[in-house]
Amino acid sequence: MDEKNRFFIEIAYDGSAYHGWQVQPNAISVQEKLNNALKTFLRSDIETIGAGRTDTGVHAKQLYVHFDSENPLFSNSPEKAQQSLNALLPYDIAIKRIIPVHADAHARFDATSRSYEYHMHIYKNPFLINKSWQLREVPNVDKMNEAAEKLLGTKDFSCFSKSNTQVHTNICTITEAKWIQEGDHFLFKVTADRFLRNMVRAIVGTLLKIGQHDLPISYIDEVLNSKSRSMAGTSVPAHGLYLTKVVYPYIEIA
Repeated sequence: MDEKNRFFIEIAYDGSAYHGWQVQPNAISVQEKLNNALKTFLRSDIETIGAGRTDTGVHAKQLYVHFDSENPLFSNSPEKAQQSLNALLPYDIAIKRIIPVHADAHARFDATSRSYEYHMHIYKNPFLINKSWQLREVPNVDKMNEAAEKLLGTKDFSCFSKSNTQVHTNICTITEAKWIQEGDHFLFKVTADRFLRNMVRAIVGTLLKIGQHDLPISYIDEVLNSKSRSMAGTSVPAHGLYLTKVVYPYIEIA
């Protein structure tokens, strides 16, 4: 048997129709659709491992997945393999690149940073359904940016984590956290080495409490110090959230 080679697939997807990335027994997931396309193309079962999990309704502009295959088309003509797989995938999932990597490369454990965006708008817009969250009142962006600066660095982010998650630590390092306003559109951008379950949506909800309800900027310190999820704001809806970038030391950023 030929030696199997490892490949990364860079994908993007609209998460509206899916119960998140990961395969589930009684729900349709993005991973299930990708696995089925690979199975049809290769005529054998393929195990894929993603850089992380996105929840139901969350979108991804960039997610990397690794898998092993002895099929020479992936190495000799990745563009042709990409076209064939895209033809087998539904309209809301797209393969952007197929990248040969070394045998020990790991889509989840080798990622050095991940970036998310959360999109919001004020006025009703039918073209933003399931793509952006409509706010009822205009938030104070300057105030929220001051509060967001307090998130930077290596900290215990237990206050923003979903309860009863199976992780060894709630310590993360956030390197970017900022708000951008463009007209009636609001965007929150955040980058970290890792994220906890529900972390970004809880952060956005907490910062909006400060920006919309006249809470002091120091409230974010109280939330962080409490290490309690009950102190933080309500999680904002999933449909405004996008995974936008995953960085690896051995992959050129596209």
